[in-house]
Order: sequence, then structure tokens, then C-alpha cells
Amino acid sequence: MPPENRPYRSPLKRIVGYFLQGFVILAPIAITGYTLYWLFERVDSILRPYVNIPGLGFLLIIVSVILVGWISSNFLMGGLLNLFDTWMERTPGIKLIYTSTRDFFEAFAGNKRKFNNAVLANVLGAEVWIIGFVTDEELEKFDLGADYVSVYVPQGYNFAGQLYILPREKVKKINKISSGDAMKYAVTGGVVDPEEAE
Repeated sequence: MPPENRPYRSPLKRIVGYFLQGFVILAPIAITGYTLYWLFERVDSILRPYVNIPGLGFLLIIVSVILVGWISSNFLMGGLLNLFDTWMERTPGIKLIYTSTRDFFEAFAGNKRKFNNAVLANVLGAEVWIIGFVTDEELEKFDLGADYVSVYVPQGYNFAGQLYILPREKVKKINKISSGDAMKYAVTGGVVDPEEAE
């Protein structure tokens, strides 16, 4: 729009507008930077009482995680880890914490990934659809059988979510965008355009 056609805005309104625009740009950068710095410091401080080399603790933990992943893919060590896994599952008190945490992380990144089947779920009304992820295709355990599926719906800007058990006809598979983009769209309240995110 040419300058002569722009509506007049007082200097104070322009300054407030510039501040908000700058805030929108800088806030995500600052929060991401602070989160990474906090994570790096927390992990790095584990070794600091013994060896004061910045970054060594962080590097050691990254290498250890990679090493455990490599060892667990070895047949013999995989068997030992399965034995440990079984032992943890049978230990009262520890079982709930261990299995819940393990299943949560496997749902995102393990061999049993669950959040890779993005759908639109019709939950609240005839024309209201929400983004979710099919996490269970067979609900015989709830006496519902093959006609129902479990759909997990993440909440915007939150680590929480809601589980719905719905008839299959109330669920539509999302084919035009990836599951990762669907998750981004859901947790940001729809403000991230999946096409721009690619």
C-alpha cells in the first residue's frame, strides 16, 4: 500500500506495533535458545564436580545414548536388555513408572511408534473435526471390536492430550500432510501452515 493511502497511526500506536512485531520474532528464538542452554547446562553439570571441561558432560551423555542404542541392536545385548525389561515390568512400584515412561517414548520414537497415523476425528458435533492420531485399531479388550478405534488428540501449546474411542466412520485419514506436520499443526493451535513448515 502506498504511503499516502495508509491510514494515519499515532507514533505511540506505531511504536506498540513495532514492539509486538519484534516480540513475535524474538520470543520463539529466545525461548528456544534458553531451553537449549538450560538443557546443555543441566546435562553438562553432571560431570563438572569431577572434570571441569565445558561440553564434556553433554558430549559424554550423547555418546552414551548412541552406544546404548547400538548395543541394544546387537542380538546378545538385546536379549539382556529384554531380560532387564522383563525384570522392571515385574517389580512392584517401579513397574508403573518404568512401563509408562518406556511406552510414552516408544510411541514417539521407538519401534512401536504410535503417532504416525494422523486423522481428522469427528468428536464434538456433526461438522466439527479435530486432528488426532490413531493409537489402537482393535478394541476387543473393551468389548468394542473392530468397529471402534482409539484416537489421541494433542492439546495446543501443551504436553497433555485427550484420548477418544470413536466409531471408524467418525475418523478420516489425513493423506496430504505428514504425521509430523499434523502434530505441529495441532500443538500450535493451527498457526503453523504445514506447507510452509516443509
